[in-house]
Amino acid sequence: MTVHDNGAGPVSAPTGTLGTSAKLSLTPVQGGEPAFDDHHPPSAELVSDCVHCGFCLPACPTYTLWGEEMDSPRGRIYLMNEGLQGEPLTSSMVQHFDACLGCMACVTACPSGVQYDKLIEATRSQVERRYDRPKRDKALRSAIFALFPYPKRLRALRGPLRLHQKSGLSALLRRTGVLDRISPTLASMEALAPPLERAEKVPERTPARGVKRGTVGMLLGCVQREFFPGVNAATARVLSAEGFEVLAPASQGCCGALSAHNGREDEAQRFARGLVDTFEKAGVDFVVVNAAGCGSTMKEYADLLAGDPAYAERARAFTDKVRDVSEILAEAGPVADRHPLPVAIAYHDACHLAHAQGVRAQPRDLLRGIPGLELREIAEGDLCCGSAGIYNIINPVPARELGDRKAANVLATGAELLVTANPGCLMQVASSIERQGGHLALAHTVEVLDASIRGLGPEQLGVGRAATTEP
Repeated sequence: MTVHDNGAGPVSAPTGTLGTSAKLSLTPVQGGEPAFDDHHPPSAELVSDCVHCGFCLPACPTYTLWGEEMDSPRGRIYLMNEGLQGEPLTSSMVQHFDACLGCMACVTACPSGVQYDKLIEATRSQVERRYDRPKRDKALRSAIFALFPYPKRLRALRGPLRLHQKSGLSALLRRTGVLDRISPTLASMEALAPPLERAEKVPERTPARGVKRGTVGMLLGCVQREFFPGVNAATARVLSAEGFEVLAPASQGCCGALSAHNGREDEAQRFARGLVDTFEKAGVDFVVVNAAGCGSTMKEYADLLAGDPAYAERARAFTDKVRDVSEILAEAGPVADRHPLPVAIAYHDACHLAHAQGVRAQPRDLLRGIPGLELREIAEGDLCCGSAGIYNIINPVPARELGDRKAANVLATGAELLVTANPGCLMQVASSIERQGGHLALAHTVEVLDASIRGLGPEQLGVGRAATTEP
């Protein structure tokens, strides 16, 4: 295998061959400023754990799309090693790092236990600090991070976005595809916007029903809070019905997941400190999360704040309390009655729940515990849908390919309802299903549980209504 630079900078002469167990070493061909500085570069020890066996290849979405070695986990690890050996950080290297969705399917697939998640986050932090991006890319990323981690700013968009949707302009743009021809990025952003639900605030305190089993803090999130308020409301109701007092401080901010996953280390740490402060003050037994990407980052606060003497121990204590909502419900066991909910569902594993957190069985077990519900598995279930935080905005073309592939597999199940545990996945798959002319209701896992506990029918989850919403 040869590393291609496409004229963007020097390459290294490798010794050791990808696809064998031989350890990889590199001899720099040309000097220059090294790719990485000494502030938390990707660990050489973790890099050396990769034996280039290739088990990650079929699990990797970008390798599945393109068959390009440098767009596989082991290829990216190869490039990380180039940087550790002193190679400059070239635009082609950055392109391959940027193309990674961070889905962590390779972590699940790797027989050697390579911690690719830690490697790619460390690498992206280096890229964000040391690589001068093109002005257009820099402006887009700046705009994204000036908006998405701030719930109040997202809230300000609700009015104009609702007007845009109700005016018919949204439907027109999607039907004609005019935005796709002007800007795939703008088209992706417009298509991803979900139909806005009625604003539904979660009380700061929801008392436990029946015998109290504990007190939990609830992350409200950013996109979840403003674009999917029904999910948060359902989460509070289900936890209450299962005997938990729910505290949801209105003052809480972003968890820092988007920042951490995109190399914005200082920003992620700032958000993490704020959330630790908030839930320490609340004095809860557990911190419950209903968004997969948020939960995976919050479970890593001990690593994120390890170098902060004022927060290192507090972050470890916080991390020990973090649970996905399906985890805490499965651990506690049901006490609230489940009423029949006759519906066939397709369950989609959100990558940061299944791969990053290892939570697969719990949501399925909870759903199978609902009388009358039929759970159907999706072909290529481990393959990312293409959402991946902000990936579908900054890399709209491959994200759309993955979304269309996922949508086709979902529709093939013949299910009436798609269920998952992450707002980004819901938006991504909904957009792809609409683009393919399909009709399917979508819901979060906890919304299905809420409907069963409250004795609601499938129509309350949108089943039977999707076919009437076509413009």
